[in-house]
Amino acid sequence: MYIKKTYPLKGMLKWTRRYTYVFLLLSTIPVFLFDILRWKWLYIPWLPLGVLGTAVSFIVSFKNNASYDRLWEARKIWGGIVNTSRSFTIMIKDFIKNDNVSNSDLKKIHRELVHRHIAWLTALRYQLRKHKPWENHIKPSKSNKEFREKNFVVLEQTIPIEKAINPYISNNEYKEIFAKGNQASQLLGIQSRRIKELQSEGLIDDFRHMELEKILVELYTLQGKSERIKNFPYPRQFATLNFIFIWIFIILLPYGMMQEFEALGDRILASLANHEFKTVIMHKIQEFIAIHFEWFSIPFSTLLAWIFYSMEAIGENSENPFEGGPNDVPISDLSRGIEIDIRQLIDDIDIPESYEWKNDIIL
Repeated sequence: MYIKKTYPLKGMLKWTRRYTYVFLLLSTIPVFLFDILRWKWLYIPWLPLGVLGTAVSFIVSFKNNASYDRLWEARKIWGGIVNTSRSFTIMIKDFIKNDNVSNSDLKKIHRELVHRHIAWLTALRYQLRKHKPWENHIKPSKSNKEFREKNFVVLEQTIPIEKAINPYISNNEYKEIFAKGNQASQLLGIQSRRIKELQSEGLIDDFRHMELEKILVELYTLQGKSERIKNFPYPRQFATLNFIFIWIFIILLPYGMMQEFEALGDRILASLANHEFKTVIMHKIQEFIAIHFEWFSIPFSTLLAWIFYSMEAIGENSENPFEGGPNDVPISDLSRGIEIDIRQLIDDIDIPESYEWKNDIIL
Protein backbone atom coordinates (compact mmCIF):
# COMPACT_ATOMS: atom_id res chain seq x y z
CA MET A 1 0.00 0.00 0.00
CA TYR A 2 1.44 3.33 -1.07
CA ILE A 3 0.82 5.92 1.67
CA LYS A 4 1.69 9.22 0.00
CA LYS A 5 -1.05 11.40 -1.44
CA THR A 6 0.11 10.89 -5.03
CA TYR A 7 2.66 8.82 -6.90
CA PRO A 8 5.55 11.00 -8.12
CA LEU A 9 5.27 11.66 -11.85
CA LYS A 10 8.96 10.83 -12.23
CA GLY A 11 8.33 7.39 -10.80
CA MET A 12 5.37 6.79 -13.14
CA LEU A 13 7.39 7.83 -16.18
CA LYS A 14 10.30 5.66 -15.13
CA TRP A 15 7.99 2.68 -14.53
CA THR A 16 6.49 2.99 -18.05
CA ARG A 17 9.52 4.30 -19.92
CA ARG A 18 10.21 1.10 -21.88
CA TYR A 19 6.72 1.08 -23.32
CA THR A 20 6.93 4.83 -23.97
CA TYR A 21 9.89 4.15 -26.27
CA VAL A 22 7.76 1.58 -28.11
CA PHE A 23 4.92 4.11 -28.47
CA LEU A 24 7.36 6.65 -29.91
CA LEU A 25 8.59 4.13 -32.46
CA LEU A 26 5.05 3.06 -33.41
CA SER A 27 4.10 6.72 -33.88
CA THR A 28 7.18 7.64 -35.91
CA ILE A 29 7.07 4.85 -38.50
CA PRO A 30 3.73 5.79 -40.15
CA VAL A 31 4.58 9.51 -40.15
CA PHE A 32 7.89 8.74 -41.88
CA LEU A 33 6.10 6.67 -44.52
CA PHE A 34 3.35 9.29 -44.88
CA ASP A 35 5.52 12.38 -45.17
CA ILE A 36 8.98 11.30 -46.35
CA LEU A 37 8.01 8.44 -48.68
CA ARG A 38 4.78 10.27 -49.66
CA TRP A 39 2.49 7.32 -48.92
CA LYS A 40 -0.47 9.65 -48.65
CA TRP A 41 -2.95 6.77 -48.76
CA LEU A 42 -1.56 5.43 -45.46
CA TYR A 43 -4.11 6.72 -42.99
CA ILE A 44 -7.30 5.71 -41.17
CA PRO A 45 -10.34 8.01 -40.94
CA TRP A 46 -10.71 9.40 -37.46
CA LEU A 47 -14.39 8.40 -37.05
CA PRO A 48 -13.92 4.58 -36.86
CA LEU A 49 -10.78 5.05 -34.80
CA GLY A 50 -12.70 7.30 -32.38
CA VAL A 51 -15.41 4.64 -32.05
CA LEU A 52 -12.72 2.03 -31.34
CA GLY A 53 -11.12 4.30 -28.74
CA THR A 54 -14.48 4.80 -27.02
CA ALA A 55 -15.07 1.05 -26.90
CA VAL A 56 -11.57 0.44 -25.52
CA SER A 57 -12.04 3.09 -22.84
CA PHE A 58 -15.23 1.35 -21.68
CA ILE A 59 -13.43 -2.00 -21.53
CA VAL A 60 -10.52 -0.50 -19.57
CA SER A 61 -12.94 1.16 -17.16
CA PHE A 62 -14.78 -2.13 -16.63
CA LYS A 63 -11.56 -3.95 -15.81
CA ASN A 64 -10.30 -1.22 -13.49
CA ASN A 65 -13.61 -1.16 -11.62
CA ALA A 66 -13.47 -4.94 -11.22
CA SER A 67 -9.85 -4.73 -10.04
CA TYR A 68 -10.72 -2.06 -7.50
CA ASP A 69 -13.67 -4.16 -6.24
CA ARG A 70 -11.32 -7.10 -5.65
CA LEU A 71 -8.86 -4.84 -3.83
CA TRP A 72 -11.54 -3.22 -1.67
CA GLU A 73 -13.19 -6.54 -0.82
CA ALA A 74 -9.80 -7.88 0.28
CA ARG A 75 -9.31 -4.86 2.53
CA LYS A 76 -12.75 -5.38 4.10
CA ILE A 77 -11.95 -9.04 4.73
CA TRP A 78 -8.77 -8.14 6.55
CA GLY A 79 -10.59 -5.44 8.47
CA GLY A 80 -12.86 -8.25 9.63
CA ILE A 81 -9.84 -10.34 10.62
CA VAL A 82 -8.54 -7.43 12.72
CA ASN A 83 -11.84 -7.02 14.58
CA THR A 84 -12.48 -10.74 15.02
CA SER A 85 -8.96 -11.28 16.36
CA ARG A 86 -9.49 -8.67 19.06
CA SER A 87 -12.91 -10.12 19.94
CA PHE A 88 -11.42 -13.62 20.14
CA THR A 89 -8.69 -12.42 22.50
CA ILE A 90 -11.15 -10.64 24.80
CA MET A 91 -13.30 -13.77 24.94
CA ILE A 92 -10.29 -15.93 25.78
CA LYS A 93 -9.28 -13.57 28.54
CA ASP A 94 -12.76 -13.27 30.08
CA PHE A 95 -14.34 -16.67 29.34
CA ILE A 96 -11.53 -19.03 30.36
CA LYS A 97 -11.66 -18.88 34.13
CA ASN A 98 -11.75 -21.27 37.06
CA ASP A 99 -11.35 -20.56 40.77
CA ASN A 100 -9.40 -23.78 41.19
CA VAL A 101 -6.75 -22.78 38.64
CA SER A 102 -4.01 -20.27 39.49
CA ASN A 103 -3.70 -16.99 37.63
CA SER A 104 -0.31 -18.01 36.25
CA ASP A 105 -1.78 -21.21 34.76
CA LEU A 106 -4.68 -19.26 33.27
CA LYS A 107 -2.25 -16.79 31.73
CA LYS A 108 -0.33 -19.68 30.17
CA ILE A 109 -3.55 -20.95 28.60
CA HIS A 110 -4.42 -17.46 27.34
CA ARG A 111 -0.94 -17.08 25.94
CA GLU A 112 -1.09 -20.48 24.24
CA LEU A 113 -4.38 -19.71 22.48
CA VAL A 114 -3.34 -16.20 21.46
CA HIS A 115 0.01 -17.38 20.13
CA ARG A 116 -1.72 -20.11 18.15
CA HIS A 117 -3.97 -17.44 16.67
CA ILE A 118 -0.88 -15.44 15.64
CA ALA A 119 0.45 -18.62 14.05
CA TRP A 120 -2.82 -18.82 12.08
CA LEU A 121 -2.38 -15.21 10.91
CA THR A 122 1.19 -16.03 9.87
CA ALA A 123 0.19 -19.17 7.98
CA LEU A 124 -2.65 -17.36 6.23
CA ARG A 125 -0.55 -14.45 5.02
CA TYR A 126 2.13 -16.84 3.75
CA GLN A 127 -0.52 -18.78 1.84
CA LEU A 128 -1.85 -15.57 0.35
CA ARG A 129 1.64 -14.51 -0.74
CA LYS A 130 2.26 -17.72 -2.69
CA HIS A 131 2.75 -17.19 -6.40
CA LYS A 132 0.01 -17.94 -8.89
CA PRO A 133 0.57 -18.28 -12.66
CA TRP A 134 -1.61 -15.24 -13.45
CA GLU A 135 0.16 -12.90 -11.01
CA ASN A 136 2.89 -10.43 -11.94
CA HIS A 137 5.40 -12.19 -9.68
CA ILE A 138 5.86 -15.22 -11.91
CA LYS A 139 7.13 -13.41 -15.00
CA PRO A 140 7.41 -9.79 -13.88
CA SER A 141 8.16 -7.17 -16.46
CA LYS A 142 11.56 -5.51 -16.29
CA SER A 143 9.92 -2.35 -15.00
CA ASN A 144 8.11 -4.18 -12.19
CA LYS A 145 11.19 -6.20 -11.26
CA GLU A 146 13.39 -3.12 -11.20
CA PHE A 147 10.85 -1.22 -9.07
CA ARG A 148 10.60 -4.08 -6.55
CA GLU A 149 14.35 -4.49 -6.16
CA LYS A 150 14.89 -0.78 -5.48
CA ASN A 151 11.87 0.09 -3.33
CA PHE A 152 10.62 -2.77 -1.14
CA VAL A 153 11.08 -6.31 0.12
CA VAL A 154 8.26 -8.81 0.61
CA LEU A 155 8.91 -10.45 3.99
CA GLU A 156 7.16 -13.69 3.05
CA GLN A 157 9.62 -14.13 0.19
CA THR A 158 12.70 -13.68 2.36
CA ILE A 159 11.79 -15.47 5.63
CA PRO A 160 10.66 -19.14 5.38
CA ILE A 161 7.24 -19.88 6.81
CA GLU A 162 8.73 -22.56 9.07
CA LYS A 163 10.95 -20.00 10.77
CA ALA A 164 8.18 -17.40 11.04
CA ILE A 165 5.62 -19.75 12.58
CA ASN A 166 7.83 -21.85 14.86
CA PRO A 167 7.95 -19.44 17.88
CA TYR A 168 4.16 -19.52 18.32
CA ILE A 169 3.34 -23.23 18.50
CA SER A 170 4.66 -26.43 20.08
CA ASN A 171 6.83 -28.93 18.24
CA ASN A 172 3.98 -31.44 18.02
CA GLU A 173 1.67 -28.86 16.48
CA TYR A 174 4.46 -27.76 14.15
CA LYS A 175 4.84 -31.30 12.82
CA GLU A 176 1.08 -31.75 12.58
CA ILE A 177 0.35 -28.67 10.49
CA PHE A 178 3.26 -29.14 8.08
CA ALA A 179 2.18 -32.72 7.46
CA LYS A 180 -0.99 -31.30 5.88
CA GLY A 181 -1.60 -29.00 2.93
CA ASN A 182 -3.42 -26.00 4.39
CA GLN A 183 -1.53 -24.90 7.51
CA ALA A 184 -3.98 -22.12 8.38
CA SER A 185 -6.97 -24.47 8.36
CA GLN A 186 -5.10 -27.00 10.46
CA LEU A 187 -4.26 -24.37 13.06
CA LEU A 188 -7.92 -23.39 13.43
CA GLY A 189 -8.74 -27.08 13.78
CA ILE A 190 -6.15 -27.44 16.55
CA GLN A 191 -7.52 -24.30 18.19
CA SER A 192 -11.04 -25.77 18.19
CA ARG A 193 -9.77 -29.06 19.60
CA ARG A 194 -7.91 -27.27 22.39
CA ILE A 195 -10.97 -25.17 23.30
CA LYS A 196 -13.00 -28.39 23.50
CA GLU A 197 -10.41 -29.84 25.88
CA LEU A 198 -10.65 -26.74 28.08
CA GLN A 199 -14.42 -27.18 28.18
CA SER A 200 -14.00 -30.80 29.25
CA GLU A 201 -11.65 -29.64 32.02
CA GLY A 202 -14.27 -27.22 33.29
CA LEU A 203 -12.46 -24.04 32.31
CA ILE A 204 -15.18 -22.99 29.84
CA ASP A 205 -18.92 -23.48 30.29
CA ASP A 206 -21.14 -24.69 27.42
CA PHE A 207 -22.48 -21.28 26.41
CA ARG A 208 -19.07 -19.66 26.31
CA HIS A 209 -17.67 -22.63 24.44
CA MET A 210 -20.31 -22.10 21.75
CA GLU A 211 -19.42 -18.42 21.49
CA LEU A 212 -15.74 -19.20 21.02
CA GLU A 213 -16.60 -21.77 18.37
CA LYS A 214 -18.63 -19.13 16.55
CA ILE A 215 -15.54 -16.94 16.47
CA LEU A 216 -13.54 -19.80 14.97
CA VAL A 217 -16.26 -20.31 12.35
CA GLU A 218 -16.02 -16.59 11.52
CA LEU A 219 -12.26 -16.90 11.14
CA TYR A 220 -12.76 -19.85 8.79
CA THR A 221 -15.20 -17.70 6.79
CA LEU A 222 -12.76 -14.81 6.53
CA GLN A 223 -9.98 -17.20 5.53
CA GLY A 224 -12.21 -18.70 2.84
CA LYS A 225 -13.07 -15.25 1.47
CA SER A 226 -9.36 -14.39 1.26
CA GLU A 227 -8.62 -17.68 -0.49
CA ARG A 228 -11.47 -17.06 -2.94
CA ILE A 229 -9.86 -13.81 -4.11
CA LYS A 230 -6.39 -15.35 -4.13
CA ASN A 231 -7.28 -18.52 -6.00
CA PHE A 232 -9.77 -17.12 -8.52
CA PRO A 233 -8.22 -14.48 -10.81
CA TYR A 234 -9.90 -11.77 -12.79
CA PRO A 235 -11.24 -13.87 -15.72
CA ARG A 236 -8.40 -14.41 -18.14
CA GLN A 237 -10.65 -14.16 -21.21
CA PHE A 238 -11.58 -10.59 -20.27
CA ALA A 239 -8.00 -9.69 -19.34
CA THR A 240 -6.63 -11.12 -22.60
CA LEU A 241 -9.18 -9.36 -24.82
CA ASN A 242 -8.61 -6.14 -22.90
CA PHE A 243 -4.86 -6.40 -23.55
CA ILE A 244 -5.36 -7.16 -27.26
CA PHE A 245 -7.85 -4.32 -27.80
CA ILE A 246 -5.55 -1.84 -26.06
CA TRP A 247 -2.67 -2.71 -28.34
CA ILE A 248 -4.82 -2.68 -31.49
CA PHE A 249 -5.89 0.84 -30.60
CA ILE A 250 -2.32 1.93 -29.77
CA ILE A 251 -0.98 0.58 -33.09
CA LEU A 252 -3.75 2.17 -35.19
CA LEU A 253 -3.80 5.49 -33.33
CA PRO A 254 -0.95 7.23 -35.26
CA TYR A 255 -2.63 6.41 -38.61
CA GLY A 256 -5.68 8.41 -37.58
CA MET A 257 -3.76 11.27 -36.01
CA MET A 258 -1.58 11.99 -39.07
CA GLN A 259 -4.38 13.11 -41.36
CA GLU A 260 -5.87 15.34 -38.65
CA PHE A 261 -2.55 17.10 -38.11
CA GLU A 262 -1.98 17.35 -41.87
CA ALA A 263 -5.35 19.11 -42.15
CA LEU A 264 -4.26 21.52 -39.42
CA GLY A 265 -1.06 22.17 -41.38
CA ASP A 266 -3.09 22.90 -44.53
CA ARG A 267 -5.16 25.49 -42.66
CA ILE A 268 -1.97 27.12 -41.38
CA LEU A 269 -0.63 27.24 -44.95
CA ALA A 270 -3.84 28.85 -46.11
CA SER A 271 -3.50 31.57 -43.47
CA LEU A 272 0.18 32.06 -44.33
CA ALA A 273 -0.77 32.70 -47.95
CA ASN A 274 -2.23 36.00 -46.83
CA HIS A 275 1.01 37.19 -45.26
CA GLU A 276 2.33 40.40 -46.73
CA PHE A 277 6.03 39.63 -46.25
CA LYS A 278 6.55 36.11 -47.56
CA THR A 279 10.32 36.34 -47.79
CA VAL A 280 10.85 36.97 -44.06
CA ILE A 281 12.69 34.14 -42.31
CA MET A 282 9.88 33.63 -39.76
CA HIS A 283 7.40 33.15 -42.59
CA LYS A 284 9.66 30.51 -44.17
CA ILE A 285 9.99 28.71 -40.82
CA GLN A 286 6.21 28.73 -40.26
CA GLU A 287 5.64 27.51 -43.79
CA PHE A 288 8.07 24.63 -43.32
CA ILE A 289 6.39 23.63 -40.04
CA ALA A 290 2.95 23.78 -41.67
CA ILE A 291 4.05 21.59 -44.60
CA HIS A 292 5.35 18.93 -42.20
CA PHE A 293 2.79 19.49 -39.45
CA GLU A 294 1.87 15.77 -39.35
CA TRP A 295 5.09 15.17 -37.38
CA PHE A 296 3.39 16.78 -34.38
CA SER A 297 1.11 13.74 -34.28
CA ILE A 298 4.04 11.74 -32.86
CA PRO A 299 4.05 13.28 -29.34
CA PHE A 300 0.24 13.38 -29.22
CA SER A 301 -0.09 9.75 -30.34
CA THR A 302 2.55 8.75 -27.78
CA LEU A 303 0.74 10.65 -25.03
CA LEU A 304 -2.62 9.03 -25.79
CA ALA A 305 -1.04 5.58 -26.05
CA TRP A 306 0.73 6.15 -22.71
CA ILE A 307 -2.55 7.14 -21.04
CA PHE A 308 -4.43 4.07 -22.25
CA TYR A 309 -1.55 1.73 -21.48
CA SER A 310 -1.04 3.21 -18.00
CA MET A 311 -4.71 2.68 -17.14
CA GLU A 312 -4.45 -0.91 -18.32
CA ALA A 313 -1.24 -1.44 -16.30
CA ILE A 314 -2.78 0.05 -13.15
CA GLY A 315 -5.73 -2.34 -13.39
CA GLU A 316 -3.41 -5.27 -14.06
CA ASN A 317 -1.29 -4.44 -11.01
CA SER A 318 -4.32 -3.97 -8.73
CA GLU A 319 -6.39 -7.04 -9.51
CA ASN A 320 -4.44 -9.43 -7.23
CA PRO A 321 -4.47 -7.75 -3.81
CA PHE A 322 -2.37 -10.34 -1.96
CA GLU A 323 0.56 -10.97 -4.29
CA GLY A 324 2.91 -8.52 -2.57
CA GLY A 325 2.92 -5.40 -4.71
CA PRO A 326 3.03 -1.72 -3.72
CA ASN A 327 -0.73 -1.34 -4.31
CA ASP A 328 -1.82 -4.46 -2.41
CA VAL A 329 -3.56 -4.91 0.93
CA PRO A 330 -0.75 -4.65 3.55
CA ILE A 331 -1.40 -8.01 5.21
CA SER A 332 2.10 -8.24 6.71
CA ASP A 333 1.69 -4.92 8.48
CA LEU A 334 -1.89 -5.75 9.52
CA SER A 335 -0.75 -9.09 10.95
CA ARG A 336 1.98 -7.43 12.99
CA GLY A 337 -0.51 -4.81 14.22
CA ILE A 338 -2.96 -7.54 15.28
CA GLU A 339 -0.18 -9.41 17.07
CA ILE A 340 0.84 -6.34 19.05
CA ASP A 341 -2.77 -5.54 19.99
CA ILE A 342 -3.84 -8.97 21.16
CA ARG A 343 -0.60 -9.73 23.01
CA GLN A 344 -0.92 -6.46 24.87
CA LEU A 345 -4.51 -7.41 25.76
CA ILE A 346 -3.26 -10.47 27.66
CA ASP A 347 -0.25 -8.64 29.16
CA ASP A 348 2.21 -10.79 27.24
CA ILE A 349 5.96 -10.21 27.26
CA ASP A 350 8.55 -9.81 24.48
CA ILE A 351 6.02 -8.11 22.22
CA PRO A 352 7.61 -7.20 18.86
CA GLU A 353 7.80 -3.69 17.48
CA SER A 354 5.86 -2.52 14.45
CA TYR A 355 7.55 -3.00 11.11
CA GLU A 356 9.51 -0.06 9.74
CA TRP A 357 8.69 0.38 6.08
CA LYS A 358 10.70 2.34 3.54
CA ASN A 359 9.92 4.40 0.44
CA ASP A 360 6.32 5.02 1.59
CA ILE A 361 5.25 1.46 0.74
CA ILE A 362 3.56 -0.73 3.38
CA LEU A 363 3.21 -4.45 2.70
